[in-house]
Amino acid sequence: MEFEERSPGWHAALASPIRRSVLEFLVESGEPLDAPAVAAQMNLHVTTARFHLEQLLGAKLIRREPDRSGQRGRPRIRFTAVRAARGDARDQLGHALASVLAEDDDGGRARAIRAGEKWSEAFAGGLTASTSAGATPLVELLDQLEFAPQLDEEGRSIALTACPFREAARANPGVVCAVHLGLIQRVALTLGHDDSAVELRPFVGPHLCVVDLGTDWNADPHDPS
Repeated sequence: MEFEERSPGWHAALASPIRRSVLEFLVESGEPLDAPAVAAQMNLHVTTARFHLEQLLGAKLIRREPDRSGQRGRPRIRFTAVRAARGDARDQLGHALASVLAEDDDGGRARAIRAGEKWSEAFAGGLTASTSAGATPLVELLDQLEFAPQLDEEGRSIALTACPFREAARANPGVVCAVHLGLIQRVALTLGHDDSAVELRPFVGPHLCVVDLGTDWNADPHDPS
């Protein structure tokens, strides 16, 4: 499912903390539940529970089915979570986390950058052991992370032509792109370059972000001259 197909309903549905909790409850329950059962679990009025269920239903995050238990009268309508594909689950998690961080006073930027710096620690050993020159170690890492990077001829900027977190980034660029900036800046520092000079320009095109390295990474970062 592409981003355009999910907007605005998919992102609007997951933007609500209550709806995320309702969806999580349905996922964990493993069985269809009706609106009164959801309302009781979430401490909501049944009318409010039905509203949130309808929003999740409209976003195709849950499905409804009648209770065919043989009882007379109008069958109860029960709801169950739609099993997500692996990519969808990652998108949902990324969006949920970004939405929570975005509630910070600064829009989540500070904590997002720290998260990116923390993420970089997983690659520190490989980076320091790399014998590649210039920005190549960073380009190789970004390629490993599926950003499809392209280093310009002068070695001063990197075009990111893909992003495994694109949908979450479109919904919460201040958070998701800040995580990526924190990662890249800490990699620059690990490689001995000026991390404060590194900038990330998100969505300069529909499917393009650009990393500006700021300094000449082909020069010896340890040469004071």
